Amino acid sequence: MKRLLLILTGLLLLGPLTARELLTSPGNLLTLTFEVTDGIPRYSLDYKGRPVVLPSRLGFELKDAPSLLEGFTQRSAERSSFDETWEPVWGETSTIRNHYNELAVTLEQQGRLLLVRFRLYDDGLGFRYEFPEQPQLTHFVLREECTEFAMTGDHTAYWIPGNYNTQEFEYTISKLSEIRRLQPEALRTSNAPDGPFSPTGVETSLQMKSDDGLYINLHEAALVDYSCLHLDLDDRTFVFRAHLTPDAQGNKGHLQAPCVTPWRTVMVSDDARDMLSSNLILNLNEPCAYEDTSWIKPVKYMGVWWEMITGKSTWSYTSLPAVQLGKTDFIRCTPNGRHGANNENVKRVIDFAAKHGFDQVLVEGWNIGWEDWAGHQKDYVFDFVTPYPDFDIRMLNDYAHERGIRLMMHHETSSSIRNYERHMDRAYRLMNEYGYTAVKSGYVGSILPYGEYHYGQWCNNHYLYAVKKAAEYRIMVNAHEATRPTGLCRTYPNLIGNESARGTEYQAFGGSRPHHVTILPFTRLQGGPMDYTPGIFCMDISTFVPGNRSKVNATICNQLALYVTMYSPLQMAADFPEHYEKYMDAFQFIKDVDVDWDDSRYLAAEPGAYIVAARKAKGRSDWFVGGVTNEEARTMEIGFDFLDPGREYVATLYADAPDADYATNPEAYTIRSGRVDARSRLSVRMARGGGFAISLREATAADRKLRRLK
Repeated sequence: MKRLLLILTGLLLLGPLTARELLTSPGNLLTLTFEVTDGIPRYSLDYKGRPVVLPSRLGFELKDAPSLLEGFTQRSAERSSFDETWEPVWGETSTIRNHYNELAVTLEQQGRLLLVRFRLYDDGLGFRYEFPEQPQLTHFVLREECTEFAMTGDHTAYWIPGNYNTQEFEYTISKLSEIRRLQPEALRTSNAPDGPFSPTGVETSLQMKSDDGLYINLHEAALVDYSCLHLDLDDRTFVFRAHLTPDAQGNKGHLQAPCVTPWRTVMVSDDARDMLSSNLILNLNEPCAYEDTSWIKPVKYMGVWWEMITGKSTWSYTSLPAVQLGKTDFIRCTPNGRHGANNENVKRVIDFAAKHGFDQVLVEGWNIGWEDWAGHQKDYVFDFVTPYPDFDIRMLNDYAHERGIRLMMHHETSSSIRNYERHMDRAYRLMNEYGYTAVKSGYVGSILPYGEYHYGQWCNNHYLYAVKKAAEYRIMVNAHEATRPTGLCRTYPNLIGNESARGTEYQAFGGSRPHHVTILPFTRLQGGPMDYTPGIFCMDISTFVPGNRSKVNATICNQLALYVTMYSPLQMAADFPEHYEKYMDAFQFIKDVDVDWDDSRYLAAEPGAYIVAARKAKGRSDWFVGGVTNEEARTMEIGFDFLDPGREYVATLYADAPDADYATNPEAYTIRSGRVDARSRLSVRMARGGGFAISLREATAADRKLRRLK
């Protein structure tokens, strides 16, 4: 007994070995526990009393310096609350509430300070590391961030392999324990230039579902001056550990205090629809950086693009290498006869787009340099201002403006970033001269300078530099092959679109399975809208490109629904005018559907299976509904309680025909109209790989003769 008393007295003199802080979300749905035990900081997260993240370590390994993993004492803990409502420049809703409780814990390790800031919302957690200005830690290099996310079990995951250069994979659905076995097959769904960093490495945004029905999503927000976050899984313990993209020397980041990391995010709910309606990622970003945003406007566009993707035409004007040709030599050389960006073809698309109310026309392959892309002069290919001989930039812009259309610029950088930066001002000035307001930039191929990766700190700084530079010229940016979004469009709303995932183009490279579009809104779209380029109506590509046996794995109604389920303020009607002319009654939905919204409701959702969304057009009373399914046919019961009570609407339903099927009869559909109100219900069948779309407008007195829609 005396010995026990001595031990207890000693422990009291030494002080507590554990410091613990609790934080609850505003509605008491989530509880965060932070503790420092034996010098090691950890956090955990519960949802409605159920564990979501088990105690997980925090910290860093540094290069040529002691790690920031252990030996910490808690110096202080400050609490606060915040509640605001802000208006996005464009978005799924006209207002967004930003309501959280915050805990900021300052840790000390032998004179070095590290602050961990937690923000807890009712739909999830965001936390980041902050390095105050201090004499003991100024310039430092990250060997690795060691943040952990300890899962409670072998969850079902909707994942793509971890890769430093691309996210253009098709999603795999499996248990966490199956990732190691399935990753080789998953890698074959992309033309990725580099393999994964480990057999169990996956990308964020990672969607999961627990056996007891919790939906969990891991991602990051506000990725600025830092490397992209990937996740490495210990498939014995189901603990994810951060894995940052390295630079050419293998370092994970060069930092200088004072500085902050991106937010690490955990979204959680027991209703899949909450995952789609969450604004957690946007709320963790800074407010809009621009005083005047009047020049930033959502865009519905067509383009000279799908014909190059499918192989019907080419980006290049000639088959001769550009390195062998001076700019004046292009006038005298023999064209290859398949160049898509020629005057007559562009005018044809402009005429169709103008006739049907579109805003812009994208033209790819307009500038010299494509001939030598595969050559050794790749870093000098494009100057972004010199058109091919058959593309009259002044005439075509005048032609488009006379018809109420603008041309959309295309800058393929070939991933030669320094070349793009030294031409950027000149290229943007050219856009101003001819009235271009938006640019689609591309980063295809390995990064130059050699050794850097698409998702490293250096490239991430470039992507944001390009957006800020574009803002100086009042230009909107749609960046392809760049880092997947992390909500920066709140701060820089001229970042109006990104690709950064497997888009429609892969339907011309062998196809994507139908379930792909039922997962993307849960994963890739969490950080910002995607330029998915939907609207394909001719599914058998061999009918217009002999030799390309690819088929689009969707029905026409599935393609219509994507304009609602795949949110973007930048929406393309990607197919050819002649294909739309065959189905003008179905094309009417693409003409009618909006690209900016006052309100959005997710009516039904299950990742990998189906999504049904309803959206109210910005400044109008019109609503649009879209539903998509996976490889299974299913019938959905749709309620219209989102409509204003006491008002009637005319609903036009675009539905899969009874015999429609993505594999055997994809272009079969039916259209019918009728009256509905907030009390109406509608049963809609979706074919395999199919979907439906509904447009709703307020009924007039003349519409009373219409029957109710059943």
